[in-house]
Amino acid sequence: MDAKALALIELGRSLRAEGYRFVAVTPATHARVLDRPGAQTSLRSIFGWNRSFQRDEIPARMFDLLSEAEALAREDGRYRSMVRFATIGEMIFAHSAFPTIEPDAVFFGPDTYRFVRLIGASLADLAFDRRVKLIDVGSGSGAGGIFAARLLAEKADIVLADINRKALAFSAINAAINDVAWARAIFSDILDGVEGEADLIVANPPYLADEEQRLYRHGGGRLGIALAQRITAEGLARLTPGGRLILYTGTPLIGGVDAFFDSIQPLLQLHCSHVSYEEIDPDVFGEELERQAYVDADRIAAVGLVATKRG
Repeated sequence: MDAKALALIELGRSLRAEGYRFVAVTPATHARVLDRPGAQTSLRSIFGWNRSFQRDEIPARMFDLLSEAEALAREDGRYRSMVRFATIGEMIFAHSAFPTIEPDAVFFGPDTYRFVRLIGASLADLAFDRRVKLIDVGSGSGAGGIFAARLLAEKADIVLADINRKALAFSAINAAINDVAWARAIFSDILDGVEGEADLIVANPPYLADEEQRLYRHGGGRLGIALAQRITAEGLARLTPGGRLILYTGTPLIGGVDAFFDSIQPLLQLHCSHVSYEEIDPDVFGEELERQAYVDADRIAAVGLVATKRG
């Protein structure tokens, strides 16, 4: 890793040592909180809410690490971190600053927490008597793969795969911060850049039809479900017999029909011995219904698919 990455790793570990905790919220909630009068400056206000600060309001070493990471912006005589940190339990993850407006921004929010809960529940019944291979497709911050790696301890080879090079950098940094030294970050369009079969595949792809086609947000196709469809098809083809695909995504419901689940039925019937599918949240991103892509949609639901490949 280069000096910038090493500085962010040290910064993340320093925050963890300080007992830093921050739950990342939706952009709308974040904006509402920022509209309130500024509270006392703290590590949470700097690295969570992403508020500006004076140089003497942050520990000197943390300021230096932000500078070494080239992640320090100057604003009207004050400073602002160009990276945020969110936590899941004892784990801490670096990701993009607020607002996430860059096309290659790395987003961390409520979907991330739902995703790792789905992983935890879906791995609870698995017991391996051998080393396994796990691939996090579209890893983003790496939260899903790193969380799974911590659950599996060192029984798994972990691949964090993404087409977004900024996401790969964050994935590698977060693996190091959270002591998952055996994880590998690999540039890959879905599974094209990853060799071999996998025993476990986890994925939390973008699932909205985004007019700006931002990597962290645009799910592809007319309804934003094309990436999830590809991951399902390519993932099931790549799994070992008895292997498991754990996919958290979103789908529009049109006339009461789940567009994503309806489209993958033939794949599931062909490849799977067991399928679990549930609505994790029945109504997310309601504001998107005002866009032309969703003019016929009743709602957008967050869903979880757990599919076991036939042996």
